[in-house]
Amino acid sequence: MAGQAERAAKDRIVTLDVTRGIAVMGIFSVNVVGMAMIQSAYFYPPAFGFDGLGDRIMWLLNFIFIDGKLRGLFSVMFGASILLVMDAARRAGRDPWKTHYARMLVLLGFGLLHFFVLWWGDILTHYAAVGMVVVLLSKLNAQRLFALSAVAFIAFAAPGVYFFNKEAQSYHHSLEPGAPPELKKKWAERMAGIRPDAKAISEDRAAHASIPAHFRAAQEKGPLAPLDLGPLWIETLGFMLLGMAGYKSGFLTGAWDDRRYCRVAILCFGGPLVIFAAFGAYAWQYGFAPIEFTMVNRIYAPPLRPIMAMGIAALIILMFREGSALRDRFAAVGRTAFSNYIACTLIGTFVFYGFGLDLYAQLSRGEAWLLVPPVWAFMLLWSKWWLERFHYGPLEWLWRSLSRLELQPLRRTTADRPMEVA
Repeated sequence: MAGQAERAAKDRIVTLDVTRGIAVMGIFSVNVVGMAMIQSAYFYPPAFGFDGLGDRIMWLLNFIFIDGKLRGLFSVMFGASILLVMDAARRAGRDPWKTHYARMLVLLGFGLLHFFVLWWGDILTHYAAVGMVVVLLSKLNAQRLFALSAVAFIAFAAPGVYFFNKEAQSYHHSLEPGAPPELKKKWAERMAGIRPDAKAISEDRAAHASIPAHFRAAQEKGPLAPLDLGPLWIETLGFMLLGMAGYKSGFLTGAWDDRRYCRVAILCFGGPLVIFAAFGAYAWQYGFAPIEFTMVNRIYAPPLRPIMAMGIAALIILMFREGSALRDRFAAVGRTAFSNYIACTLIGTFVFYGFGLDLYAQLSRGEAWLLVPPVWAFMLLWSKWWLERFHYGPLEWLWRSLSRLELQPLRRTTADRPMEVA
């Protein structure tokens, strides 16, 4: 019985790692756009590089399957990992709270470097800050954590729906023949500013010509810019709370039976999948007009993201319950998720920025996405190779060493020793 329990515990860790690995791979599928072209195109595709059919198909596939869902799933796994790390610290006789806050402070430092030196889309500072808050609720049971996550998602979505409806009414009123001239002028200026002109694109290219140029541009945004994510704080808090609830309930650790996972996968993945496809078709039908696109992408889609994220998690758990070579590779990507996340930025910025191949603002959305499959292959190949020789990913090792103010063992001494979780 003891042996079975040990094997079950190991499988549950693998379940977490596989899910985290797939999530971090999916994130790059969306982030590559933010590295390849002007920032506004990340949020509104027609702003740049969106003229071909391939660009629209790539947006649609990302919108249906990845955008917001796998970032959300990664946030869920981050919340679960907070409890996992604190539990491990407690078993090892270390103070779990000191362990957690030391990790978050170091992560905050990494995030600031990532933002100011490499890329505006950093999420590490955000995770570190939210992680310092969400841990205060970590002693609650799974039911209360789940309820609080639902409250957070409602608090995130509801104001957007209210204010968007007011804005949409104002816009449609401006199109009426008898609309006030100042209202018409206001909306004409706003619509004209959605797509960057040649001067804006030229200035943006200059800001990505080198690391010093990026640093100067990032500095102009202010020292708190990487933390200025507005309502996204509330959504991320909801996802992390959901992760804690999923960990405590056994959902994320693979402790449920297959029948329950099947129900979650069908209801939480299958149902939203149809709705997201309908939303995408609606935006496409209206030519990605700003109001219609905003409605489906930033107003009505977000409330469904946590539902679909948990459906994806259930599907992953079902698919990778049994050991396989593919499961091992996804798990290795998950165990080196921090290193892989930064590696994606290094690869993306080298390909697109001026200090590398200088393809920034030269490719369409679909063309830029062609970088994704080889990077996925790289992640699957190097992660397992590395962990067969070392205990942790390179940045996981550095994070762990800095958090503990002591160099941690890195190289493996025996070939058959099991891989560890950083």
